[in-house]
Amino acid sequence: MNDTQNRLNGPTDGQDIRQLPGEQVSRGVYLCPDGKYRWIYEFDMRKNPTVMISVMRVLLLAYGIIMAFMIALHLFEGTFENLREYWDFYKWFLLLLAFLLLLSVFAYAIVARSFGWRYVLFYTMDEEHVESRPLRQQADKAKALSWLTVLAGLAAGRPGTVGAGLNAASRDVAVSVFQKVRKVKTVRRRHVIYVNHRLVHNQIYAEKADLEFVRDFIVAHCPNARIRG
Repeated sequence: MNDTQNRLNGPTDGQDIRQLPGEQVSRGVYLCPDGKYRWIYEFDMRKNPTVMISVMRVLLLAYGIIMAFMIALHLFEGTFENLREYWDFYKWFLLLLAFLLLLSVFAYAIVARSFGWRYVLFYTMDEEHVESRPLRQQADKAKALSWLTVLAGLAAGRPGTVGAGLNAASRDVAVSVFQKVRKVKTVRRRHVIYVNHRLVHNQIYAEKADLEFVRDFIVAHCPNARIRG
């Protein structure tokens, strides 16, 4: 049990997962006995702005659509006679947008602090798809015990135990099916690969030493995707 507990705590303390059974294909990526690649990424929410950028993009997109509709409606109806009147009306919407962006920064900081400023992600990848699961075991004993089940399943080479443990550890699963992926974009400075369907946008993180292996595997298995980076 002590050895298994060390495996649980090790990756979240900045160590790799060399203790896991299977073939080590990269510094932190392992080909496990069930034929799937697995790795852990510890996301530092203070240093990596990817999540914040994604939140800002969604907010700006939604706000931009509303603003475009209102401007088009006012132009069609001829509500305002000159640009000055437009500015007097819409400047308050711009101030509201600035307030919402600032509020989202504070909200992000509160959530990040509640996670201890780090977010542990567990990835599973095979020939057909890649999936990510958040593992916030440092804040939840039940999830930590579920993660022990995962490691025990890996050690015994029992894929069924692995799946059961992961399902108990987290319900927040993001899955990208390679045949449906339309765009793959790599941002190396933030250690992230965007794997996007039409309606599903997934973010795959890996350490610098593992990023190229993960990226090349995904690109090779996404025949219908546009590749950037």
